[in-house]
Amino acid sequence: MNEHLMHAALDAAERGWHVFPLRPGGKPPALHGEKSCTRTGECADGHRKWEQRATTDPDRIRAAWSHAPYNVGIATGPSGLLVVDLDTPEHKGSSDAPDGATTFGALCERAGHTVPDTYRTRTPSGGSHLYFTAPPGVRLTNTAGTVADSVDTRAWGGHVVAAGSITPAGRYEALCDRLAAPLPEWLHTILQPAPKPSQSPSEALTGQSRRYADVALANETQNVATAQHGEREAKLFRAARALGRFVAWGDLPRHVVEQALQAGGEAAGLSASECRSTLRSALNWSITHNQIRRETA
Repeated sequence: MNEHLMHAALDAAERGWHVFPLRPGGKPPALHGEKSCTRTGECADGHRKWEQRATTDPDRIRAAWSHAPYNVGIATGPSGLLVVDLDTPEHKGSSDAPDGATTFGALCERAGHTVPDTYRTRTPSGGSHLYFTAPPGVRLTNTAGTVADSVDTRAWGGHVVAAGSITPAGRYEALCDRLAAPLPEWLHTILQPAPKPSQSPSEALTGQSRRYADVALANETQNVATAQHGEREAKLFRAARALGRFVAWGDLPRHVVEQALQAGGEAAGLSASECRSTLRSALNWSITHNQIRRETA
């Protein structure tokens, strides 16, 4: 068992992915926490977390996996990866909702693309992980449900379980041997954080925020209307997510945002039904997740 998992760790490291031990048969990191840190060895200059200690060094990997049958964790950030986690609805507490593969496939179709062909693994629960190389110089972080229902992503601050690892539910398996493809531009657009409004004095917050919201509405509508084929769906999604917070804060009526972006999307060449579907899901998500105004939170 140790040898099998050691080879899984070495195989991942050969791809340039930074690995670290997970608990045998489990998914949590097996490395010590800050409270139990002895400040020796790798931590002599201060406690180093699993993301900092992940490595591609074959000697370190052999030394670590010779001690126990650790599962293999891949630190996605240091590895330059963005991993899309297509989950099963049971994992999210609902057995009748579409799974992550279905919702992601529908999103790709609306964006005018096929599901990207890249390295992927199957999880014991029946889900899958799609591996992408992150754009150079970009620091993406984890998301949960931002892309679509039952679709999460792992980047800086996150990790995934590597192929070859084993849990009581089963084994993580590689479904192909191809390289990780570059992150598609349209997906990168969706994952970019919405711009934050400028800070303003509390006594003038409401008026300034509404003026900012009006400007944001005009700019986002223009961006959607002038979007090129292949990026229209992603730009509409991101615009709705960015403007939904102003709806949640009472700075813009929802119907005003919907009408403006619907017109922008149709001007770019999307059908009315495509616009409505994208706007509904993106606005619902943004309004739910932006109930507290960030300037005063």
